[in-house]
Formats: sequence, C-alpha cells, structure tokens
Amino acid sequence: MNSPTQNKYKVVIGLEVHAQLLTKSKIFNSDVAEYGSAPNTNVGVITLAHPGTLPKLNKKAVELATKMGLACHSKISRFQIFDRKNYFYPDLPKGYQLTQDRTPICVGGFITIPTKDGSEKDIILNRIHLEEDAGKSIHLDGETDTLLDFNRAGTPLIEIVTEPVIGSPEDAGVLMTEIRKLVRYLDICDGNMEEGSLRCDANVSMMLKDATTLGKKVEVKNMNSIRNVQRAIDFEMERQVVLLEKGEQVISETRTFNSNDGKTYSMRTKEELNDYRYFPDPDVSPLEISEKWLNEIKSSMPQLPRELFQKFVTEYQLPDYDAHILTDTKEMAAYFEGICFNTKNFKAASNWVMGPIKSYLNESNLEINAFPLPGKTIAGVIKLIDSGKMNFAIASQKLFPALIKNPARSAKELAEKLNLIQDSNVDTIHAVVREVIQEFPLKVEEYKKGKKTIVTMFMGEVMKRSKGKADPKVATELILQELNK
Repeated sequence: MNSPTQNKYKVVIGLEVHAQLLTKSKIFNSDVAEYGSAPNTNVGVITLAHPGTLPKLNKKAVELATKMGLACHSKISRFQIFDRKNYFYPDLPKGYQLTQDRTPICVGGFITIPTKDGSEKDIILNRIHLEEDAGKSIHLDGETDTLLDFNRAGTPLIEIVTEPVIGSPEDAGVLMTEIRKLVRYLDICDGNMEEGSLRCDANVSMMLKDATTLGKKVEVKNMNSIRNVQRAIDFEMERQVVLLEKGEQVISETRTFNSNDGKTYSMRTKEELNDYRYFPDPDVSPLEISEKWLNEIKSSMPQLPRELFQKFVTEYQLPDYDAHILTDTKEMAAYFEGICFNTKNFKAASNWVMGPIKSYLNESNLEINAFPLPGKTIAGVIKLIDSGKMNFAIASQKLFPALIKNPARSAKELAEKLNLIQDSNVDTIHAVVREVIQEFPLKVEEYKKGKKTIVTMFMGEVMKRSKGKADPKVATELILQELNK
C-alpha cells in the first residue's frame, strides 16, 4: 500500500489482556490449577457444573488481582459482586461464565509505556476484572470430532481492558511487554504467552484522520506472542484500509490470526450489542474488601520496574540503557543490587551483568536464578580490577570461567592460586620493557620516524613475556618512556 493512502487513516486499538493467576487452586473450588496435566485430571464436581454444587471464592485470586490494580493506579472496588455471563460454548460446562460486569475489582488506572523518542505515555485502562477461564477445545487434524479438556475450566483470570487509545502496533507491543513485566514482578502470572497463561485480544478499527467517529471494530484473537500481536494488527490495518478505499464496509466481526502466513481470518460476525444477559450470581456471596486487608496488600507490594529504573538511574547513576536492561526481570534487578551491596563501582557491576554474566546465561540456556556465583563474588572481581591487581580481559577470560567451576572460592583466593594477580612493580616491568626495546632496534627506528602504532607491538611483547601479568598502564608508560629517549 502506498504512503499517501496509509497517511489518510489512523488506527485506533484497544487491548483485552487475560492473565491466568498463580493460585494453587481454581477460583471457585479446590481443583488444582496447573498447566501440563493429563487431560481432564484437574476436574471435580464444581468444575464440571454438577447440579447442587456451590462455588466458593478463592481469597488468593482476589489478593493477586488487587495487586495488579494497585500497580496500575486503579481504584480498588471495596464492594463487589460476581455476575453470570450467559453464552453457550462446548468447553464452558455451566453454560455461563462467572465474571464481574458491574463491579470490576479495579476501575480505571493506567500503564506507562516508553516511546521511541525517549519520552513516556500513559495507556488509560477501562477496568481490570476477575473471572473464570473456560476449558479447551482440541481439534485434531483429520478428525471430525472435537475433544474437550476441562482442566483449564475455572482457572482464575484477570482481564485487563484498555480504553481505545493505542495508536500503533508498536505501542500495542510495548504495552504487552510492560504488562508481562508487571505480572512477573508481582508474581501473579508467569506471563507465558506460548502456554496461554497470558493472552491478548486486539480490537482494531481504522478511521480517516479528520473523522470524529470511530470506524467499525474488528476483534482479533489467537495471538501467542508479542510479535504476533503487532503482526496481526499490521495486517488488519492494511486489510481494513483496502476495503475502505474500495468503498466497501468493514464488517464488525471476530477474526483469528494465523502466525504461519501473518493473516487474519473471519471466525464469526459480532452483533452490534452482545446480549449476555448479565445478572448477579445468586450462589457467590458479595465480596467486601476491608481497609485493613487492603493496607496489608499494599504493604506487601514489591518495588515495580519503573521504581527500580528510577532508582538505578538516580542512586546508581546508570545510563537509561543499562537501567532498562537490568530491570527487565525482577530476578536480574535483584542480582545486580546484590553486587552493588558489596561494591560502590555500580557501572562496573552493570557491565558485568550485561556482559560476561548475560553471555554465560545465554550460552548455558539458564536464568539468572540458576547463576552459580553470588553477587559478593562478582564484587570481589571488580575490587581486584579497581585496585590494579588485574585487568578486565584477564578477569573475564580466565578468572570468571574458573570461578564458575569453583563457586565456593573467593575471587582473590582463586586469582592468587591461578597466578593471575597483575604485577605493578615498576622495576620488574621496566626490566622486561628494556629487554623488548633492545631486541627490536628496527621497530624503534620506525617509531622515531612517526609510526606511533608500533607501540602496540611492543606492548604485546611485554604482555607475552610477563605472561599477561604486567600492569598495562605501567607497561605503556615505561614503553613510551624508553622509545622517547
């Protein structure tokens, strides 16, 4: 599509993000809530909606939803009821879903996202509400029957609903990244989109830039990665613009995204107004959150990514880039702070985490929690470098791998054992420098004729003869001193 055509329109996007809460049991009964079990093994009479069974609300699910609301600056509803959302779907055993329609647990709020120009913007939320998940329909290739797995039915969810204020696929992707980071920091969801514990539906509409009325909304489902959320929106934007340019109507419908070809396909048309016949569920008692419990939840809140980012930039004087990388996960931020507790060279600590440590984790396919060296050990390595007893090259190439194999040893102890401590003795290094200078008189002449880069050759010889132990700074000064005689 050509740019003039694209520039006539603007996109309006709203996201509906479902996050499965990390509770041990389901939201309205004691059936186990876990991923990966054999089909239909985590089910009981309430999950399967047997007659005469009564649901009981999971307190932990309410606590986790409240934490998300607090992190998103939402108003926490002190009085709540659950509603029946009536619709038929084969993997919804009751024929209705228990959700919060009129009294969502979290009202309003916003999530701040970074933008390309280095500024920030707030994505306004409509609500965050609690509800139960449905089961899973399985359609096997070549089979005419649909298989149903009810293990997921009744798993507690929060649905994070934004206002239609997102203006680009990129911003939608950044928002999903921030939501995933938040739920992981709060330990309320594992954020795994591939397994479906974090799911996103995108409502996409196109409108002329000078228009005041929103275009027809299309809902896109089945996006199992942040990248695919962006791809689906990109495709849907182009598809709708093509229709509008032809003078055709955009149909308000639900579409699915195929990650193989990057296209969306129609699933079903949407009514102008969904009639779910919501009414308060008579079997779930109203919920009231006390001031005392709300304060307890507030006091248990961890430091959030943006708070840590500000701390790293102001208190530790790190560049924005470093702070963004180090706060990507709560575990990475905690490890970095563990190093900083034992050293004041915060930039060196950042360099070690983003450099050798991250490389080791990537090569070993490990998370930071599985890294064998405590922060105190890395701080010990930094101390050796700062005191001039070792350079970074020797520390990263020789001492670091040795420490990985001997995690109980201190950096100083192992460096001494491996004879890696740098020699800063001027007399010792000077003797080696004189020896090298005397052996290469022709190279000395080249230097005197203006070939200053020859210093590198002399430096290499000195390091080779000292087995890498000569202090580079001292050695360089002595080489220049001899050459300039």
